[in-house]
Amino acid sequence: MSNSQIEKYCNLKSDSKKLLVQAVEKFSLSTRAYFKIMKVARTIADINGENDVETDHIAEAVQYRSKIFL
Repeated sequence: MSNSQIEKYCNLKSDSKKLLVQAVEKFSLSTRAYFKIMKVARTIADINGENDVETDHIAEAVQYRSKIFL
């Protein structure tokens, strides 16, 4: 999935977007990592049968990503 497709299909609510931006800043993540987190969050939302990516989906995706840094 390209970055433009990610932006198109990963509908982030404002709170979700804010959380993602905070995580990117806190962990000094790259743009590539930003889009990877969005893809994982979209997958989590799909598993839960949600149309939009919610804050808890972003939080879970960031949690998976942050375990790499431990």
